[in-house]
Amino acid sequence: MRIGVLAVQGAFLEHEKMLAQLGYEAIELRQLADIKDIDGLILPGGESTVQGKLLRDLGMFQPLQRMIRAGLPVLATCAGLILLAQHLADDPTVHFGTMPVTVQRNAYGRQLGSFQQTAPLKGLGDFTMTFIRAPYITQAAPDVDILATIDGHIVAARWQNQTALAFHPELGTDTRLHAQWLESIKTESPLSTAV
Repeated sequence: MRIGVLAVQGAFLEHEKMLAQLGYEAIELRQLADIKDIDGLILPGGESTVQGKLLRDLGMFQPLQRMIRAGLPVLATCAGLILLAQHLADDPTVHFGTMPVTVQRNAYGRQLGSFQQTAPLKGLGDFTMTFIRAPYITQAAPDVDILATIDGHIVAARWQNQTALAFHPELGTDTRLHAQWLESIKTESPLSTAV
C-alpha cells in the first residue's frame, strides 16, 4: 500500500517516520508527476496559505481535489484540516473545500498557541493531542462523524473518506491513530488512483 504525503511544506517528515514505524511506504508528493498509484493521502500541518499556493503553482491542486472527491482516503492534520474545509470562519478563502465543516484558524490564539491535552478519541480511548497554533471546527454537517472534542470544540472529525484533525498525532509516540486510518484503507477497498 502506497501512501502519498504532501511534501511541499510543513511537518511531512514526522508523518513519514510514523508510517515507516508501521511498515508502510511513504511517497513524497512534491510535483504533479509524484501523484500516481497512491492508496491514501496525508495532508500535514504547516502553513495552509503557503501549501494552498504551492499546490496551485505546482499544478497539483486540481488533480488532488478530484482524487479526494472520488474517494481517495485522506488523513489531514492542522493545516490539512484547513485545506479540506468547505468554509473558514471570517475568511472567504477555500482550498479543496471537500469536507462540509467550518474551521476557525488559529483558534486558540497566541497565549495557548501550543499545548498538549489528553482526551477521548473515538475508537481509540484516551489520546494525547499536541496542538500548535491550532484550528478547530466550529460547525459540521449532520453526517460528519465527530471523533473528539476539547472544551466543547471539535478537534477531530471524519466525513466519508476524509479524517481531519486539529492536532498533530505525528509529533507524539502513539501510532494508534495512523494505524487505525491505514487499517480503514485496507478494509474499505482502497482506491488506487492515478492522475
